[in-house]
Amino acid sequence: MQPACVLPFSVVSMSTEHAALICNWHYDPPYNIYGWLPWEQMQQLGIEFGDPQLREQQYVSILDATGELYGFAQFFPLTGTIRLGVGMRPDLCGYGYGESFMRAITEAAIARNPAAEIDLEVLTWNQRAIRTYQKAGFHITDTYSRRTPDGMKPFYCMVYDTTLTEQS
Repeated sequence: MQPACVLPFSVVSMSTEHAALICNWHYDPPYNIYGWLPWEQMQQLGIEFGDPQLREQQYVSILDATGELYGFAQFFPLTGTIRLGVGMRPDLCGYGYGESFMRAITEAAIARNPAAEIDLEVLTWNQRAIRTYQKAGFHITDTYSRRTPDGMKPFYCMVYDTTLTEQS
């Protein structure tokens, strides 16, 4: 594994080209549960970023300085909260990009609504993601079960520590 790497990431509106690319990403087990349906099917069903209006309102692409697609984020609006959904390109996972990737996403969420709490949900077994989120300033606030395609599973709710931003 390479040492942790800090890259300057930019957060931009998700294009249809990026959405189609994301649908082709394949994660190794046990992370394969994070895959998407084929792009054509997402569009036909009008679900998630396959719905142009939802894609425009909630989804962004995360690019490096050269414009290469590294991942995406969803900013799901709840009352007083922005819930993050994130995904990094599978071939880039595990190389130390996660902390700066998450910080770019968090900064974009704060820019959308500075008063909102920022949180995310993560399966309790996903220690790789949990460590990354903790390094980026999130902490576990709750544990609960949620329905998934494979039945009920335990999740953590992790909340961003806004004092980190206030100190910058």
